[in-house]
Amino acid sequence: MGRRWRDGRGELVVHGGGEGPPVTVPMEIATSYRARTKGLLGRDSVDGAILLSPANSVHTFRMRMPIDVAYLDRHLRVIAMRTMRPGRLGMPRLRARHVVEAEAGVMAGWGVREGVLVEVITVGLRHRPA
Repeated sequence: MGRRWRDGRGELVVHGGGEGPPVTVPMEIATSYRARTKGLLGRDSVDGAILLSPANSVHTFRMRMPIDVAYLDRHLRVIAMRTMRPGRLGMPRLRARHVVEAEAGVMAGWGVREGVLVEVITVGLRHRPA
């Protein structure tokens, strides 16, 4: 199940497992090596979230803020969640294919937790959970 995303903007839709309506969050999409390497480095905040794809681990070296990290499998199901302070190295998740990063504490409010399916909407394309 290959994804054909490109660097740019989109939306993350969190399907909270039937607990209320889906939550839609603005998102940056980073698929090129250069965009994934930069990620959230050097920023003081982020509007919504950033999707790194492909990715199965992250680090927070040179980051200015703590972040929430959600590891997604190939079906866009959250398989692990972590909050990471600056200067940390995250453990690789073997089944992870994508990583979503956001400011620390916001993902819980969106309903992101292990087992939840998310959806990525880009201009003209909609990637639904399998």
